[in-house]
Parts: sequence; C-alpha cells; structure tokens
Amino acid sequence: MLHRLFIGLLAVASLTLAGCALSPQQLNPDPKLTGPLTAVGRGQPVVVRVVDGRPSPVLGTRGGLYPETSSISVSSNSIVPKLQAQAEAAVRLLGFTPTANAVNAPTLTLTLADLKFQSPKDNMFVNESDISATIRAEVQNSTRRYTGRYGASLNQRSGTAPNQETNTKLVSDVLSDALTRSFKDPTIGQILAQ
Repeated sequence: MLHRLFIGLLAVASLTLAGCALSPQQLNPDPKLTGPLTAVGRGQPVVVRVVDGRPSPVLGTRGGLYPETSSISVSSNSIVPKLQAQAEAAVRLLGFTPTANAVNAPTLTLTLADLKFQSPKDNMFVNESDISATIRAEVQNSTRRYTGRYGASLNQRSGTAPNQETNTKLVSDVLSDALTRSFKDPTIGQILAQ
C-alpha cells in the first residue's frame, strides 16, 4: 500500500515538474492596421520600406522552471513582409501611392526597433507576461526629415502558461497597436505631402 502511494506521489511530482518546463515557441504574428486614417495625399508616389532592426529574433522567454528552454521568437522572414503590406496599405489610406522605387519621391522607412516578451524571472509558475513593441518611422522628403518612435505594451495575466496561439495573438495585438500609432502621427502625412 505504501509502495503504491509512493509511486503515485512520484508520478504527480514528475507531472508537476514537467508542467513547469515550457517548450520554445516560434510565433507568426499577423499585425493589422486598426482605425481610420485621414487622407492628406493626392496620389503622389512614396517609397515604402520596412526593416527589422532588432538585435535578435528572440523576444524573451515564457518563464517557468527552466526559462532558458522556453524562448519565444519571431523571425524577420515572417514579420517583415506582413509589416510591409500593412505599411503600404496605410500609405494608400493616407492618399499616397506606395512604390518600391521612384526618383525624387519621398521615402518612409519603418523599423521594427524592439519586440519583447517577458515573464517574471522569480516565479516558476507562468501567470503574467509583459509584451512590448517599438516601431521607428523615418520620413525623408527633399530636405525635410522626420523621425518618430511609437510604442505599445500589454500586461497579460492568466491561470496557465499561454499556448502558442494565444501568444501569437497577444504579440499581433501589440504590433498592431504600435503600427497604428505610427500612422496616426499627422506629421508623417504632412511631410510626405510636401
């Protein structure tokens, strides 16, 4: 009887520890521009570029008992084309015509400067995550130049460690917010229109 009880306790303990070991996640976020934009252009061409300026594709870790094995990452190959498509759509909504290359056309360069996912380091149980994104916009039109930084963040609490689908949605939401904030800056449209 004692032997069965001991085996049962060992099984529960190993399941508990296994639950604290989280596997890495490769996210594929899908940021979307949200909210209306005011058209200020008259169809002028604008060169639109998106750059991944992060030092690493790793956003952070999900925490847990072994945080070094629970990294969360987003590759440049998956995020840059999506941000490029959304930036071009935003430029159209602002009343301009996005182009890859045009002589003497104004340029808009969006740089994904930062994307982070942090869980508390002193807690082996994952129940809180801080997610943040920063986008830098650089506008060049003739001799005028403008640079702005736009950030967004989210604090998420949950009873269990979020799965890959949930984390993908959370990162998508934060990226969408930062992207939308950048295009809501009226100075970008004003300089492109000059």
